[in-house]
Amino acid sequence: MNHRNPADCLHRLEQLHPTDVDANHAILLDMLSDLAQSPPPPNQHLEVLEACREQLALAQAETARRYASQPVGPDSDDNAMLMKVIGLWRLLSHSYAQITRRDAAAGTLDDRKALISQRRVFYAGQVILEHYRAHRAVPPQSWAELHESFQMAERQGVEHVRVADALNETWHAQSATEAFIAVLLVDLANPFGRSVREFGWICRWAQRFAPYCDLSADKEGRKPAAYGLNLGLDHGLRPISTLGDSDVLRYFDGSKLAGQIQAVIGQFKQGVKPAALGLGEDCPTNASARLLLSLYRPWGLGSAGRRFPRHASHGQIELSGDWLAIGFHVAGKSFEQPLTPGTSRSVRSDITLLTFGERAQEVSPQDSPKQRQREAERLGFVCARWSLLDQSVGGFRLETLPSKGERIEYHQLVGVRPPDSPHFLIGRVNWLMYQDSGLMEIGVQLLNGKPQVVAARQAGLNAGVRAAYQQAFWLPEIASLQVPASVVLPGAWYQPHRVIELFEEGKTRQLRLTKLLLRGTNFDQVACEPVGEPAQHAPVSADAA
Repeated sequence: MNHRNPADCLHRLEQLHPTDVDANHAILLDMLSDLAQSPPPPNQHLEVLEACREQLALAQAETARRYASQPVGPDSDDNAMLMKVIGLWRLLSHSYAQITRRDAAAGTLDDRKALISQRRVFYAGQVILEHYRAHRAVPPQSWAELHESFQMAERQGVEHVRVADALNETWHAQSATEAFIAVLLVDLANPFGRSVREFGWICRWAQRFAPYCDLSADKEGRKPAAYGLNLGLDHGLRPISTLGDSDVLRYFDGSKLAGQIQAVIGQFKQGVKPAALGLGEDCPTNASARLLLSLYRPWGLGSAGRRFPRHASHGQIELSGDWLAIGFHVAGKSFEQPLTPGTSRSVRSDITLLTFGERAQEVSPQDSPKQRQREAERLGFVCARWSLLDQSVGGFRLETLPSKGERIEYHQLVGVRPPDSPHFLIGRVNWLMYQDSGLMEIGVQLLNGKPQVVAARQAGLNAGVRAAYQQAFWLPEIASLQVPASVVLPGAWYQPHRVIELFEEGKTRQLRLTKLLLRGTNFDQVACEPVGEPAQHAPVSADAA
């Protein structure tokens, strides 16, 4: 079928089967590519683009769902699929721009300028959002293209004109300014540090809340902490204090949005469900409230500045994301099942010992790096080496070229040894992204305190007193920072008031879990309180038993 004939294109669209995603995606890509290469009259070109809009959004969403669960590196099997999705978003934005250029002299679509401008901004924004979804660095000129799309709407005087938009779930209408602001809001929401579910909500909520924000050239009364945008540069919002003077500065105001977020959280407390507030049928109240609270400052109040300023650094950091390897490097030995008096070696304990790995000789921090390296190699606990880009008291920004088989996830627990330090610390991967070069970049948030390896098991009738111990980490209190002691447990252990048993240095003690402080993909950091007095035991080794 001729994809360059608008009538044939419209007929083909009517024949698309909604469940055949791959075929639909290929047909739509070929069709729109052909129209861009040999464009029909602007009004006919626009008719085809508008007719395929909802089918195209569905095909793009279903295709993206296949790769969105994991970061997509340039060498990933899903990279080709990602590039097709991004290419189609970019093609759509360019197609609407092409219509504007070709109709400039004739003016036959002057009454559709607002619609064409909104569509162009929307699709240019989708290019950026798709990179965020896949945890890929936004390539050069992507922001510049979005800015140019918005500036065209300004030049035509239609940036605030709302047009019908079936893809906007809340308002079913949107202006070019609102489409632009929605992308800016997602950019402020730490997109590289979000789960698939959270990112989907943020994109939807950005559309929902964009009308409560303002973007204008009026500088009057703007605070230095407020966000601004230089439309001549290739990036998103920045604190006004970091932007120089320019004729294309725009100032962002989210103060009305701050009030909206407060109102929504207040309605949550009254029992109103997120779906009734236009947040989505798939949004539980507690999770929605937590996410909205994390968005309140960047979306509504402006930049806060970093609690711990970063400064450029150089050097190499050792890093491991393997739970048992982290314990080895923290303690200087591999984790072993402790045996308390009165217990005997059983088949189960032998299996557990095998599960947790063979016994290792203790390696103290004072031992030479070569001794530690040899023991780590013998046990398969070798750390990867990452380049240090910058650091603060609270964490590091790191970069490496991942090796095959190495897997780092956002919100995963990792162990890191800073340069010139004999000690390993533990932290959480707060965000990650791939560069087009294949380099992976991550931000590691350190957990406060020098970790100690302890053995933990769930106490009580359900867990059984003879349940195997598992490796955990104890973080002592830091009184000077008012940081309470906490325990880092394997993932999904936390339940309010659950009692666990810790074994360390020949002593057992029971602790009641009181508050979840931080949750990751494979760990829970929990505040706790003692239950009774610790029992004193003489150290008993596995060999002695």
